[in-house]
Amino acid sequence: MRFTITHHTEHGWNEVRLTDTLRGTIASVIPSAGALLNGFSVERFGIRTNIIDGFRDADDWRARIETGFQSAKLSPFVCRLRDSTYQWQEETYRVEKFSLNGSAIHGILYDASFETIEEKIQADHAELELRYTYTGDIFGYPFPYDCYIRYRLLSDDSLIVTTAIHNRSEIPIPVADGWHPYFTLGGAVDDLTLQFHAKGQMEYDTTMLPTGRILDTDEWSSTRRIGDKQVDDGFLLDFGYAQPLCTLSNPETGMAVSFHPEPSYPYLQLYIPPHRRSIAIENLSAAPDAFNNGMGLIALEPDHTRTFSVRYAIAMS
Repeated sequence: MRFTITHHTEHGWNEVRLTDTLRGTIASVIPSAGALLNGFSVERFGIRTNIIDGFRDADDWRARIETGFQSAKLSPFVCRLRDSTYQWQEETYRVEKFSLNGSAIHGILYDASFETIEEKIQADHAELELRYTYTGDIFGYPFPYDCYIRYRLLSDDSLIVTTAIHNRSEIPIPVADGWHPYFTLGGAVDDLTLQFHAKGQMEYDTTMLPTGRILDTDEWSSTRRIGDKQVDDGFLLDFGYAQPLCTLSNPETGMAVSFHPEPSYPYLQLYIPPHRRSIAIENLSAAPDAFNNGMGLIALEPDHTRTFSVRYAIAMS
């Protein structure tokens, strides 16, 4: 078979590798570490390049997951939650999972241990499906739900990442979804180029939360070098353009990664960490603080499911 799925127990955790043996493309997933994508690599001319800025091993993940949240699953809310509190159906809740400067950040499943429920190999892809059954046990979010994550490696050096949220509560629950991957194409991000199609940029206040205003922007509508620009910004994607809606490229090597989100992910958050070796390009279903400002917030009815999907594609020019 052209595609394989293999398990590797090393570095303190179990790594599942989806491999295209013909092209040498590998997607590496760690189910026990929030179902994170720890690697998406291609091999060209005997050189393997991993475009994901991941973790060395389990100890590295435990030490740093709450520092940079690399590749973290963002569920059931994304980015920041103002003062860690929100109101839902006339009740006030305070999330006490993890906070930064008083605001809860990046949801509650980023360190959850997912179980494998299906592995599938077909002629044109390999697929891994994972599940986490959340029981409502984390203070501030008492609503049980199931989170399904499916990774599908295709024959064109692309990877589809799909999340399905199923409400097991007896009432509608507030839901937002996203990912927090950091991408690297070698060297500093200053030398990379970025381009994406946006309808507008979210105005943030001093706490990096949306004010509700959407600003006109065309800064990244054409390909431009990132340079020394400081980036921690959120945008509304423009699905009126043909895919991909975002492309990160290395002009020196000719390598690029393109982003093909479905309309279920209408928001794009960008962040460059101080080390500037990688850039977070986050596909989101809602804006930061959506539980309070309602921007993209989903009220998921009991026994209903909502699905979110994005495809990452690697290319060499």
